[in-house]
Amino acid sequence: MTEATWQWDETLYAGSARHYSVGRMPYPPSLADAIGTALDLDGSGRLLDVGCGPGSLTLLVAPLFEAAVGVDADPDMLVEGRRRADDIGANNVEWRHLRAEALPADLGTFRVATFAQSFHWMDRPLVARRVREMLTPDGAWVHVGASTHRGPSDDETLPYPRPPWREINDLVASYLGPVRRAGQGLLPTGTPSGEQEIMREAGFTGPTRLEVGGGMVVERSVDEITSAVFSLSSSAPHLFADRLPAFEADLRGVLTSAARDGLFAERRREIAVVIWRP
Repeated sequence: MTEATWQWDETLYAGSARHYSVGRMPYPPSLADAIGTALDLDGSGRLLDVGCGPGSLTLLVAPLFEAAVGVDADPDMLVEGRRRADDIGANNVEWRHLRAEALPADLGTFRVATFAQSFHWMDRPLVARRVREMLTPDGAWVHVGASTHRGPSDDETLPYPRPPWREINDLVASYLGPVRRAGQGLLPTGTPSGEQEIMREAGFTGPTRLEVGGGMVVERSVDEITSAVFSLSSSAPHLFADRLPAFEADLRGVLTSAARDGLFAERRREIAVVIWRP
């Protein structure tokens, strides 16, 4: 697809923020350790987390810095991020409501900029150029990629059934149509690729690649899988409009029938870390 095919709008994740902490598997602590080791972080400098959502990565890596700024276009995500920060006593994080395209927004310079499952929603060439200008000479851009709403689909023995993702996707399609939804638009071929070319054209070198975690079996409840579905842009609550109660009832019916004692099991996916240097 070309980047002009789909246009961002503010409803992309409308209604999803409160489902993140329930439905998304958290990043493992080893992710922060790996980033800290790879970049020789010592508690100094500042972090910029772009498209921070509810702070899933921000709050994990903020202790590696003197200060952190989380930036997101969805105000509800920032409300959830502040709540989670208060819950754990994280007092070195500032939350800013703005689109990545509005950077630098007088935020200053940063030792590290992170993008966790967010860069593909942006005007990538523009954001890459602007963020590069915000990095210190020894700085780094860190892209974190993982499907934290679900595990891999390999056949293996697990202590509980896997969530019935195929049936879930079929149910979503029966309500929203066969083409993937995203905000007010459609993504018929998914999110765009070609990140390496964009980063190099913006003046970055690299990348260095790491893989972290993965393999651990986790138990997941019907409530958690329900929230996982609602945490996705392709099945965000607003997309169902007045059919939301009916969809949730049908979804919970599918999940309850497939679960054993109300539980599923999945393995955590490996977290891909891609580091670029300005």
